[in-house]
Amino acid sequence: MTQLNAGDTVEPHQLQALSGETVPVPDPGHLVHLELRRFAGCPVCNLHLRSVVVRNDELRAAGIREVVVFHSSAEDLHKYQAELPFDVIPDPDRKLYAEFGVEAKPKAVLSPRAWPAIFRGLARSIGATVRGKEHAPPVKPAGGSTGLPGDFLIASDGRVVASKYGEHAYDQWSVDEVLALAKTERGGNGSPAAPATSDASAPSSS
Repeated sequence: MTQLNAGDTVEPHQLQALSGETVPVPDPGHLVHLELRRFAGCPVCNLHLRSVVVRNDELRAAGIREVVVFHSSAEDLHKYQAELPFDVIPDPDRKLYAEFGVEAKPKAVLSPRAWPAIFRGLARSIGATVRGKEHAPPVKPAGGSTGLPGDFLIASDGRVVASKYGEHAYDQWSVDEVLALAKTERGGNGSPAAPATSDASAPSSS
């Protein structure tokens, strides 16, 4: 798969969200933080996305539109992710994963760096299931459990501001890192910054 780096250009997409809304990527009025996550009900994904939910107002205020993709069907996502307050995109055929170079590898869950988040995510999901607030995580998720995450910050002109390819299941940008990238892109004062020339400058949370 070919990976995208800062300075590359994303072709226009009209994505169909779980809500039925058509989501433009790139978005003419916002920076898009495109997250390619794993499967519907993924405990590790849910652990991360809860941190995004609680700070979604900050992201919106910074001009960032959150768009989160899962390699699951709309039916499965309605069961697990329908309440998320941002755009959720079903991609059961992994078309976007192939286009953006986001892979599936056993190290997603076998890397020791992922284990603390896996245990925390499972504990959170099991607790929510016992309290009747969530469905239990799938035992055999459609599309498998070895997907790696990918993060992309995309400018209104389709330019990739920065990208991050996760090395394990919980290797993604934090909200603080996304906000910092957006601030740099806007020149720190709301004006556009010069295009980034290398992905090496993107912050890492691994």
